[in-house]
Amino acid sequence: MMWWGQHMNGFGWGAWLLGGLMMLVFWGGIIALVFFSIRAFSGSGNCNTAHSTNSSETALDILKQRYARGELSKEEFETIREDLKI
Repeated sequence: MMWWGQHMNGFGWGAWLLGGLMMLVFWGGIIALVFFSIRAFSGSGNCNTAHSTNSSETALDILKQRYARGELSKEEFETIREDLKI
């Protein structure tokens, strides 16, 4: 008498390994889908507000802000301001 159930029709333990890996891939895909969906709809994407500017800001306004923050020396400020007035 043959016991087909013990060897899973000739696949042996390999079917268990393949089935387990496929289950991990499936659940990993579901978790990744949920994660990226939440991230996309939450509005916390790659929006960097520190460098975003209004379209109504002029180059001179941005230059003044940089000078006020201390990013530019007085000489650099004056040089760039003169260049912008052309």
